[in-house]
Amino acid sequence: MDRSRPLARRPLVTLLTAAALAASGLTALTSAARAADADLARNGGFESALDGWTCTAGAVVNAPVHSGGAALKATPAGADNARCAQTVTVRPDSQYTLSGYVRGTYVYLGASGTGTTDVSTWAQSAPDWQRLTTTFRTGPATTRVTLYTHGWYGTGAYHADDISLTGPGGETGQPPAVPGGLTAGSVTSTGVALSWSPVPGATGYAVYRDGTRVSTVTGTSTTVTGLTPSTAYAFQVAAVNDAGESARSATVTATTAERPDGGGSGDLPAHALVGYLHASFANGSGYTRLADVPDSWDVIDLAFGEPTTVTSGDIRFERCPVSECPNVESDAEFKAAVKAKQAAGKKVLISIGGQNGQVQLTTTAARDKFVSSVSAIIDEYGLDGLDIDFEGHSLSLNADDTDFKNPKTPVVVNLIAAVKTLKAKYGDDFVLTMAPETFFVQLGYQYYGTGKWGGQDPRAGAYLPVIHALRDDLTLLHVQDYNSGPIMGLDNQYHSMGGADFHIAMTDMLLTGFPVAGDAANVFPPLRPDQVAIGMPASVNAGNGHVSPAEVNKALNCLTKKTDCGSYATHGTWPELRGLMTWSINWDRFANWEFQENFDAYFG
Repeated sequence: MDRSRPLARRPLVTLLTAAALAASGLTALTSAARAADADLARNGGFESALDGWTCTAGAVVNAPVHSGGAALKATPAGADNARCAQTVTVRPDSQYTLSGYVRGTYVYLGASGTGTTDVSTWAQSAPDWQRLTTTFRTGPATTRVTLYTHGWYGTGAYHADDISLTGPGGETGQPPAVPGGLTAGSVTSTGVALSWSPVPGATGYAVYRDGTRVSTVTGTSTTVTGLTPSTAYAFQVAAVNDAGESARSATVTATTAERPDGGGSGDLPAHALVGYLHASFANGSGYTRLADVPDSWDVIDLAFGEPTTVTSGDIRFERCPVSECPNVESDAEFKAAVKAKQAAGKKVLISIGGQNGQVQLTTTAARDKFVSSVSAIIDEYGLDGLDIDFEGHSLSLNADDTDFKNPKTPVVVNLIAAVKTLKAKYGDDFVLTMAPETFFVQLGYQYYGTGKWGGQDPRAGAYLPVIHALRDDLTLLHVQDYNSGPIMGLDNQYHSMGGADFHIAMTDMLLTGFPVAGDAANVFPPLRPDQVAIGMPASVNAGNGHVSPAEVNKALNCLTKKTDCGSYATHGTWPELRGLMTWSINWDRFANWEFQENFDAYFG
């Protein structure tokens, strides 16, 4: 959020480098070696339906086919890239060639678990059958390799046929027996604990939720997380060893609990209006007293709490001085206004950061100071919670931090721990919101941190581990869909500010989920629609990317009703979308309350 002047901040850094996929050439096999090779892929022509294959969204069709009478057709949808895979037994330290025929746009064929370098090859556009081939060598202890094919998000169905893996066969045994005794234990609003009986000879267990494999564990218990509250799920488990996977167990069902207040709506209305109030500065829009904020505003973020130094973690909230804000109220009047808003059902939060408030919790001491100083502000003014508005260089990822589900970078790990501590201190009534920029969230679809080969901006996607770790505690995420460069959506097209299309594409990514840095095996799960509000500037003075009320309504219609959609096709319809956030209440007042009045008219 820009507090120093009305219009845009310094432009975002232009990313980045993109690495082209390439298959390494390997030494050709001798004639004698080729004579000993076998095709290890089971049912590679799909003549026996999907026998041997595990597919998330695949089916066998009779046309088109490359040879024989059948082929695979798989259709990506939402956060699912329609992956089909099978695991085969191989020989350690041996050479293999993977090949197959594909049709469609962005179709991938690859092998993982090779023990050396996993490989993949792809066809960008194959209107007719195109042969893909790649080679790899297994590691010194590798006995199993997973073959897979998948498509890409928003690109339509793909076809595959005649997939083969040639090379020396491994020692095969028998898959283990089917696990018994599957039982559902403790159930929360977002997780179900499972346990089952051990199976002799099993080296692991594959856990299935509603027919989709969601995890592999070595023990005989696990907790399936990331579930939706008040929803029924069906679970199965299969035993695994080097010879393959057993049949699945009997199904057990469980229904998740209702959503607790602390991770849900925070007693917000079904559709909420969120706005930032310039409480410590005027910024050209004039000072607005808290008591004068109209009742339409459901969440009021006090801007801003800022640190004494970038790395101190010591957050201070200084109210606007009389020299800048001649009509500023007294502390007593301000605190009385907070209570009055709360009595009317509104939430008043302290927002930490903003454009000028760089916060880097590089040490545990800074983490602990953050907790104590933010608590002091909340307690002094009797606030409802915290808004995290870290911008600029507050969050970036270390070079070895590549998994958003298991972050390593101190500034990220310490922020997560600090917020969890605050949540534990204040309990279920604590309201937590976040206002990251698109650079730190949706850009993660293409780039995450410095990237596999280095050279990328380490801030790319850096909010994702924070959002993911706190998703069960998160009341609202309202990404700033403004002051942004072009961002690629799930349709693999770049979208720019200035119209409904940008808001539709950016919000669809949050509600659909997306692979991080293009890795189909590393998907950022979708948020609930009641956790998401769209961030927009209140007026042309407030920031780059302002859109007219008509464009605001188009975006809302498309996302909640699937009408008025433009070139971007959403992956769902979300009538429970929480609402809108704007920078800022002050700028909306400056513009005669156009943003607020349009919200009131739309949601009634």
